[in-house]
Amino acid sequence: MSLFKRGDVWWSNLYKDGIRHQFSTGSSSHRQAETIEAKRKAELNNRRFQVVDVDPNITFGGVAARFVSSGSARPHHIYHLKFLLPCFSDIPVLRLTKSLAEDFRRARHSHNPAIKDATINRDLSVLRHVLYWAADEQLVTANPLARMKMARERRTRRQVLSLAEEQLLLPAAKDHLQGMIIAALDTGMRRGEITSQQWEDIDFSRKLLFVTRSKTPEGESREIPLTERLLKYLLQRRTPEGLIFSYKGRPLRIVKRTWKTALKNAKLRHVRFHDLRHTFNTRLMEAGVLQEVRMALMGHSPGSKVHATYTHIEFPVKREAIRKLEQWMKDQQKPTRKQRPKEKKDARTETDRSESGPPPDTGDEAGTQGVEEEIAR
Repeated sequence: MSLFKRGDVWWSNLYKDGIRHQFSTGSSSHRQAETIEAKRKAELNNRRFQVVDVDPNITFGGVAARFVSSGSARPHHIYHLKFLLPCFSDIPVLRLTKSLAEDFRRARHSHNPAIKDATINRDLSVLRHVLYWAADEQLVTANPLARMKMARERRTRRQVLSLAEEQLLLPAAKDHLQGMIIAALDTGMRRGEITSQQWEDIDFSRKLLFVTRSKTPEGESREIPLTERLLKYLLQRRTPEGLIFSYKGRPLRIVKRTWKTALKNAKLRHVRFHDLRHTFNTRLMEAGVLQEVRMALMGHSPGSKVHATYTHIEFPVKREAIRKLEQWMKDQQKPTRKQRPKEKKDARTETDRSESGPPPDTGDEAGTQGVEEEIAR
């Protein structure tokens, strides 16, 4: 028998995966000990076959609260939950259906007709991610939206900053933003990577930058050679340790306001700060740098794991890519030095195509020459 008495208390012997487990029922009644033993057997059996006893009335709001409190939520999860919770908070998870997801999409479109399907897809992907997390944590038996399809996203043209616009933007930006712009244009780093960069991650003797914090695992621990322009900027502000880019000693996280101010002062069309990363990629492509090298510099994940196994970009190849980028920029600037006033006028014209407004004052030739020579250096 599995039950035996030790003193006045009944004990039980249970076997799980060939291993004997002995425990006390804490009862002197044989009938009660049998009931306790049967319950313990059922618990062990359910745990063995991953049978989950879930709350059928748990709502998405309750799941989201546990998801956030567990520490698994990333900043973009928190952002998209602000739009998901008003719609799904009080709905039990087992009642979530694809039709409710479509109702959410229509509600988002009716509230903001200009919103894109890609933005709503990001909302729904977070909804699905939270439900997958709940299934892994055995809060629900399965994800009811596991097979939900996203709307097809239309490809949009990516903005690229021209050299003429760059020469107008840099003098109009504040010092801390100016350094971030140079870093984004010359390294292709994301805004979060730039603001997290520290002086200890710069090897000035080798003219090398180490990305230690990135949005993706592929982006971390990558090496980026420094351009002469970025190296000169960093040497002028070099300190032993701490964040490279800060504002009045405080870390930088969001630069939307100062970025918009710089665009307004330079009288340029609307571009995002992230478009500087696209600009870096486009300039490398026009300079003749191969796609694999560009992906390695920017921290993109390779599309094929088999291809990635046999592709490793050595550091000299990266340094040669940055040299090609600098040479391309010099070649692009050579004809502009002969026609500086015309270049500035063309840059204003390009901006005016996107934003109607009065043509700005071009200024005298000496002032323009000073700005261009400072950037060229």
